[in-house]
Amino acid sequence: MKLSEKLAQAGHEPLPPSREEPSGTPVSVASIHREIPAVDALRALKARVGAALFERLGSRLNDPNLAEQDLLTFAREALTEIVEAERVPLSNAERQRLVQQISDDVLGYGPLQPLLDDPSLTEIMVNGPDQIFVEQDGRLRLSPSSFRSEEQLRRVIEKIVSRVGRRIDESSPLVDARLEDGSRVNAVIPPLAVNGSSLTIRKFAADPLKVEDLIAFGSVSPEMAELLEACVRANLNIIVSGGTGTGKTTLLNVLSSFIPPGERIITIEDAVELQLQQAHVVRLESRPSNIEGKGEITIRDLLRNSLRMRPDRIVVGECRGGEALDMLQAMNTGHDGSLSTVHSNSPRDAISRMETLVLMAGMDLPLRAIREQIASAVDVIVQLTRMRDGSRRVTHVTEVQGMEGDIVTLQDAFVFDYSAGIDSSGRFLGKPVSTGVRPRFVDRFIDLGITVSPSVFAPRASGRL
Repeated sequence: MKLSEKLAQAGHEPLPPSREEPSGTPVSVASIHREIPAVDALRALKARVGAALFERLGSRLNDPNLAEQDLLTFAREALTEIVEAERVPLSNAERQRLVQQISDDVLGYGPLQPLLDDPSLTEIMVNGPDQIFVEQDGRLRLSPSSFRSEEQLRRVIEKIVSRVGRRIDESSPLVDARLEDGSRVNAVIPPLAVNGSSLTIRKFAADPLKVEDLIAFGSVSPEMAELLEACVRANLNIIVSGGTGTGKTTLLNVLSSFIPPGERIITIEDAVELQLQQAHVVRLESRPSNIEGKGEITIRDLLRNSLRMRPDRIVVGECRGGEALDMLQAMNTGHDGSLSTVHSNSPRDAISRMETLVLMAGMDLPLRAIREQIASAVDVIVQLTRMRDGSRRVTHVTEVQGMEGDIVTLQDAFVFDYSAGIDSSGRFLGKPVSTGVRPRFVDRFIDLGITVSPSVFAPRASGRL
């Protein structure tokens, strides 16, 4: 085992590359103890240089008139001067590495910055200062990065939440926030987080995924994509359903890209994540209560207010409470073409989930009345599933047809073909296939002059569906 690996197991930061022992060279316990003071000296150097950089930057850190790129340029120049003034014998590679690490600590997010900059990572999970897991290609793995202390981790969390006007402290120990690129952030600190502060970041791509990307990934088929585009253009109300981490927000972004450019869109979210590309978009974000317990603005408040803003489309990032009733009412009162997401594991579960959410509004409505509202408001349910191989696939496109007795009737237009099996690497070979049933909403396509290929509803030869 290399010296750097032994130090990492002992809770120390890895040494610069030039200090590592050659591969295969045995390392004695005595040599490890001799190297530990060098690691402590490196930490002390980083602390001194970081403090000197803070002093140099002064009020520039909070100057709203100073562009971020200008601040970064000034900080890098000052940091290089400070490191040179220390007169520490470092190679050019070690010096650049030290400058980068301190720059990340002061201006970025410390050990998280390289992970945030890595486009191959989709999620970052910090379980206390000593443990960071990442998701890559749908699989979890332990990252070699770590925080120096709980204090450093708390500073990073506070920096993230303060930039979006939120707070986290012992009186409010959990928070939802976002990064500048829209990546979703959840943070929990002690006393709720027993083993140290917890931070979860769901990264969003700098370049939003398009429908062509989903087709290339196998998440949707070309025929399904054509049908979904026609549904959005025909102003059908669509609910995207799926479990946690299945890609509901990504699919919602893709569906919203089909909205014609001449329409006024209002998005409503807990934390702004949607990346709509149209020009006429009003983005609304809920606000938690302040330290005195006042000033909270909920999704329900924003949804009711949006009805007075002359929307053509209302896009709710996620229905997770009583706002589901307001959303259904909006869909039923002339705001066709609205989009939203719910957490559920199947289209049938999505109906039950919406019933429960409406009941959370506290209106004491009879169950049949709620189901009639859902059957009248929702036209299509798109179900997403995260497979065992880590891929995210659309497994159902389901039409909500109406009521039969007390039951909301559903009809699948597309389902995922599990019978195709898996390949040698464990990846599912199946894809979404048409059931051959022509949905009733196709008549609406005809009325609006929207055409879809006859092949969209042609049944595919497959095994069990």
